Amino acid sequence: MEEQVKIKACMHIGGEWIGEELNSKNVINPANGETVGSFPIGGEKETQMAIDAAHRAFETWSEITAYERAGYLKKLYHLMLENQEELAQTMTLEMGKPINESRGEVVYAATFIEWFAEEGKRVYGETIPSHVGAKRLQVWKKPVGVVAAITPWNFPAAMLTRKMGPALAAGCTVIMKPSGESPLTAVKLMELCEEAGFPKGVVNLVTGSSSKITKTLMEDERVRKITFTGSTEVGKILIRQSADQVKRLSLELGGHAPLIVLDDADIDKAVKGVMASKFRNAGQTCICANRIYVHAGVYEAFIEKFAEQVGQLKVGDGMDESVAVGPLINQSGLEKVSHHVKDAVAKGATVVTGGESIDSSNGVFYKPTIVKDVDASMVVMQEETFGPVAPVQKIYSDEEAIKLANSTPYGLAAYIFTENVARGTKLIEKLNFGIVGWNDGAPSAAQVPFGGMKESGIGREGGHEGMDAFVESQYVSIGME
Repeated sequence: MEEQVKIKACMHIGGEWIGEELNSKNVINPANGETVGSFPIGGEKETQMAIDAAHRAFETWSEITAYERAGYLKKLYHLMLENQEELAQTMTLEMGKPINESRGEVVYAATFIEWFAEEGKRVYGETIPSHVGAKRLQVWKKPVGVVAAITPWNFPAAMLTRKMGPALAAGCTVIMKPSGESPLTAVKLMELCEEAGFPKGVVNLVTGSSSKITKTLMEDERVRKITFTGSTEVGKILIRQSADQVKRLSLELGGHAPLIVLDDADIDKAVKGVMASKFRNAGQTCICANRIYVHAGVYEAFIEKFAEQVGQLKVGDGMDESVAVGPLINQSGLEKVSHHVKDAVAKGATVVTGGESIDSSNGVFYKPTIVKDVDASMVVMQEETFGPVAPVQKIYSDEEAIKLANSTPYGLAAYIFTENVARGTKLIEKLNFGIVGWNDGAPSAAQVPFGGMKESGIGREGGHEGMDAFVESQYVSIGME
């Protein structure tokens, strides 16, 4: 597979590509250290231009019918599928994800556009029985306004479409601000939006200084909604910054997902589920299994089969079709993973397989790793690792599993493996997580609500609930006399 030419990206504001005259920053392929492109470093001025453009476009975009908006979204959906390979290669080159995973992400990202193209037609109002004969009581639904979508590097297509889809379908206009680690996929999506014929200013793209762009977005009262995926620490900052204008927020924040294997689980099924959850995107996902709790009765059998599967994973450049685990995003990520493993070993854990970085002059790789006999004193069980490390702790009861799983400020995703329906139901009822995979290591889909409890966020993305964040309920009381 031949690599593409380097991409010199621009911003897209009000229907125009701009920013060539600005200073730029290189995008580095973490698999080999090579520059794959660059993007302009925009700031307050460019963000203000995007807000102006989105605000102007909102008046007309919000007034056309949901069916007309769906038409644009359907065009974008088909264009994404037609350009799947280009989008996937761009994604892999800029952030390292194995090419087959990137192809899958493009399809997954496109399903959000398709789903919300249809769901926008089902934003229903309401007629309420009146307590007074001469009144008619109604609830109207209105788009919230200009929306700013701030997204992370690890899913550069899906995180954008999961926000763009419902916002655009509801009648909002959008300003996209992708991560500086992986902005080129967003540029490609913006090109497809332009090809789909979206009116000028409906979709805008700004790149550059996160602090300056975010500050401008938060201070402008015309931006009525911020939708953000990223760390809990940044999410808390956005909450504080939103207070002055009471901006609406959707926040999908950090996770520290537990995965529980009970003694009646199908071990082969459990291992398959852990593999699907833990090592996708080299463990750099917010819902991947970070803490694995296995009942003592099946502990050794589970680790044996798990290690056999992990040992078969090929690590390398994501552009290689046979690679299952790509690089970490940068050196800082590698150092964090290494620290977690070393801390666990120093405190008595044992490395079953992996446990070290892969010597590479330019790439950022860490071997898929299993660490057994871990406990709560170890950093790996307290912090989100964001890497290909699976720590396994022995448990002795369902009650212990629940206590350990819930012993975190995060509540995004959890996983359980048991063949007993009553036991699984009781367990899930006590787990404080927004998403639970029961005998399922890959629960995400466009038609379901995605989001967390506690410090893992506010609101839900996907499903019919995904529309709620982008519409306001307006109560109308009509006097008939």
